[in-house]
Amino acid sequence: MDSSRTALIVGAGIGGLAAGISLRRAGWHVRIFERAGSPRELGFALGLAPNAIAALTELGLADPVIAGGFVPEQGEVRRADGRLFRRFDAVTYVGTGRLPVIVLRPILHGILLDAIGPEALLFCSEAVGIESSGDHVVLRMNGGRTAVGDVLIGADGVGSVIRRALHPDEPPPRPSRYAGVRGVAHDAGHHLGDLSAIAYFGHRLESAVVRASPSSVYWCVSLLAEDVGRTEDPRTVVQQFARIRDERFWSIVEATRAEDLRFDRLQERDPIDAWGSGRVTLLGDAAHPMLPHTGQGAGQALEDAVALGLALS
Repeated sequence: MDSSRTALIVGAGIGGLAAGISLRRAGWHVRIFERAGSPRELGFALGLAPNAIAALTELGLADPVIAGGFVPEQGEVRRADGRLFRRFDAVTYVGTGRLPVIVLRPILHGILLDAIGPEALLFCSEAVGIESSGDHVVLRMNGGRTAVGDVLIGADGVGSVIRRALHPDEPPPRPSRYAGVRGVAHDAGHHLGDLSAIAYFGHRLESAVVRASPSSVYWCVSLLAEDVGRTEDPRTVVQQFARIRDERFWSIVEATRAEDLRFDRLQERDPIDAWGSGRVTLLGDAAHPMLPHTGQGAGQALEDAVALGLALS
């Protein structure tokens, strides 16, 4: 490692940690700044498509992630009224290529944390601005603290402080037309029988339940924000607006603890022409936020991290 080359990374989420691992493998000294007081990830799940697994393979972390996740195979697509639309076998559908993996977010986050190590992480470090000159960049933080590095990567999400510093005239994230509820039901895998997943599609509704481990089931409901109105309680939203007629779905919802539920009014931004300038760039949702329907938020952040390490090697 060349300690004379220092990379400052803002944000200790999946993208920021993966960038730290990638840059360290490329010979950089890495410092990751996180505004929270400790590493934490809510217990929801992620879909890792083959591109995400390829990125994790490049980082040397694919095997433990796959071992900690679940590879969906047999599934169904149903109408909201419960009628079967079609069954599918993911192995046949994907062919000989690598299958996607569903993994609980804390498992992936924990594997990345273990790989980067505690010495690279600085908590209670909220970014407030940057200053860039010809040969270095300065990160300004709360309390008047600063850090100096050779490059700086903003991996601080859709409301990125680093993006605002690079593009001060850009409007803030705006509400999308969508709202969503996400949850994980532990010890609920038996409700799916021999299925890995069920997707439901109805008028102004998309929903899915999918195994994230042999016993845990991740589920989500996507609705139009105008249908939800001012309601914020996730269980109330699901009960009032998810008009799904399938006992399996409701058994999984009822098995979900309150602390494993989340409601979000989803935000979006317009694309920008340049993610970076000089010694500063963006990564993941800070650069190109996307709605969760794509199942690519984590995957694109992991790809960014690998590409960044290759570019700066």
